[in-house]
Amino acid sequence: MPKGRGIRAAQAEATRAALVHAARRLFAENGFHATPTMDIVRKAGVTRGALQHYFARKEDLFQAVFEQTGRELVEESVRRVEIGGWDALLDGFRNYILTLKSFDDYRISFVDGPAVLGWAEWRRLQANYGLRLMEMGVEDGIAKGRIAKQPVRALAYLILSVVEEASLMVLNADDLGVDPEDVVIAMISMLSSIGGVPTD
Repeated sequence: MPKGRGIRAAQAEATRAALVHAARRLFAENGFHATPTMDIVRKAGVTRGALQHYFARKEDLFQAVFEQTGRELVEESVRRVEIGGWDALLDGFRNYILTLKSFDDYRISFVDGPAVLGWAEWRRLQANYGLRLMEMGVEDGIAKGRIAKQPVRALAYLILSVVEEASLMVLNADDLGVDPEDVVIAMISMLSSIGGVPTD
């Protein structure tokens, strides 16, 4: 690659990364709808033209932010599950749910995510980043005899749905009249008892 082109590519990537970083902080603090694009431009230190070049719509920028937060969360969790398997997955669920409200990005993932992306796309992206993690844990559980042999992907999808519902319950605990600790106890109890009917 010619040197000039390499420099331009690096500059382009840096500009895009600055926009995503700035938007992530502002979306987390203020929410998608309450964040003007000019605030993002100023925080990123770029021009409005740069924003429009990389992201034609504010929703496109939000999706880039959403995907970045999803990748980071899963990458960290995958490392733990690779070492600890099914037990590490359950421990990760427990810690995640109990500390969910302290996450800077919870508004992006669970409040604005479904509203901005639409439920179907939000669910697709959530599954895209979380499904492999669930499959790793289930495969380990089956291998160790903790889970009866059964279709891995189907069970992984169901576990993903349970964790997402528990997350939404904790985020809306006051309105639902539930204690987050009780949600975690119920979730872990349910997942710990997974056995199913053996397929052979």
